[in-house]
Amino acid sequence: MKTLIKVEEGAQFVLSIILFSRLPFAWWVFPTFLFLPDLSMIGYLLNAKVGALTYNLVHHKAIAITVGVAGLLIQNNDLMFAGILLFGHSSLDRMLGYGLKYDKGFKFTHLGEMGAH
Repeated sequence: MKTLIKVEEGAQFVLSIILFSRLPFAWWVFPTFLFLPDLSMIGYLLNAKVGALTYNLVHHKAIAITVGVAGLLIQNNDLMFAGILLFGHSSLDRMLGYGLKYDKGFKFTHLGEMGAH
């Protein structure tokens, strides 16, 4: 993956931390829940198509932004946290090379095949 993309995703992850810091939660809440979105990989227990669908729904930044903005509009801190967490997690994943999945299998992503050089 290109260094430029990694830097961009890293900046977005830092943004999620800054946004989280504006919410009335203890500091430890963010790291505690940071990897919760990875439970979406459970869809791969059924098959690659279901796995890709569940993974991509939870890791899609537009969904994260929609959830966060909905929380902002209705003044719901829990919903804002959920959106920020989803956004931050997705940014961290992409910074590490875990992109949105194709239904060929977990290692086939929009960023390229994981592990391929």
